[in-house]
Amino acid sequence: MRYTDDGGTRATRQEPSPPGPGRTMAALDAVERLSALDSTATRIRSWVKSLPLGRGRDALHGKWLGHPVHPLMVQVPVGSWLSAAALDLVPGQRRGAGALVALGLAGAGPAAVAGWVDWAELRPGQQRVGLVHAACNIGAVGLYAGSLVMRMRGRHVKGRLLGFAGLSLISAGGALGAHLAYRQAVGANHAEGMAARIGSQWYELGRLEEFPVDVLVRRSVEAVPVVVVRRADDRVYALVEQCSHLGGPLSQGHLTDGCVKCPWHGSLFRLSDGWNVHGPATSAQPAFETRVEDGVVHARRRD
Repeated sequence: MRYTDDGGTRATRQEPSPPGPGRTMAALDAVERLSALDSTATRIRSWVKSLPLGRGRDALHGKWLGHPVHPLMVQVPVGSWLSAAALDLVPGQRRGAGALVALGLAGAGPAAVAGWVDWAELRPGQQRVGLVHAACNIGAVGLYAGSLVMRMRGRHVKGRLLGFAGLSLISAGGALGAHLAYRQAVGANHAEGMAARIGSQWYELGRLEEFPVDVLVRRSVEAVPVVVVRRADDRVYALVEQCSHLGGPLSQGHLTDGCVKCPWHGSLFRLSDGWNVHGPATSAQPAFETRVEDGVVHARRRD
């Protein structure tokens, strides 16, 4: 109600409050802010980083594939367990359902190793969600292991119930994994979208003397940050400055053996063509053609 000029009253419509996040999104956002998980994350991250994996670490990141391999590997356990649940609803399919539960358990280990290797290179908010994601998956593995034991002992009803409980938990873990991939952009190429904003023409970067030898210099092309390096022979190289892994600022990294090393997670990119020599980046860095005319450096996107 509000008063009018003549002393009367008039009913007024209350404006609706702006919509807030749904309950699911609010819960996921709360997990991202759950700093109580950070001490546990630090210990696990230190252990994962200390594993003597050598070149196998890049393979587990999916460098050979061009994108993370973990989402591909989880298809084996998830697909097997979902199929087992379907067979559990069909009479006379006990043996097939049990075999699928066992197959899922066999595939869960390698998928988990790849997931932990990727997780160790994430930001704190992403690691928090990743820990809850892993906890759901570990719980599901435990339930499916119990399900397999019950089936082998002939207690098929209990085995099926444990399997359905495991499927529920692995589904929750999958939802968290999707949040990591699509909301938090884990595994996405953070440089490709930047390069797509740049036209195909030549752009002026500055005069050659503005680029000290072997110093990472940040410039901008069509509002896209670019890192520029001049070598001792006056050859000039340019890459999109935002690291393809998680968007780290390459201009704050350092040069090593003709490559630029990201300051955040150590991904190594070759200056000549942006190739990702070493992970955790699974995508090459967009590179530019360069030329020097009348002492002015120009660059254009390499197709």
